[in-house]
Amino acid sequence: MLYDGFGDAAIGRRLGLGHRTVQRRVQRLMSGWGVAGRVALGARAQQMGLFDDSHSHTAQVGVRSTA
Repeated sequence: MLYDGFGDAAIGRRLGLGHRTVQRRVQRLMSGWGVAGRVALGARAQQMGLFDDSHSHTAQVGVRSTA
């Protein structure tokens, strides 16, 4: 959901979590992967092969894509 541009509050609503919980988990990922921000986190995840570039995750969860 970060990859698709969702904010912490939107991610929290979709997952049934508070936005602060989402913030803490994103912060832990950034710390664990040694990156300084969300953009760098996305770049690192892509380097690790965690994304399937053939389609957007939002399309899978029923959100209309604007692309």
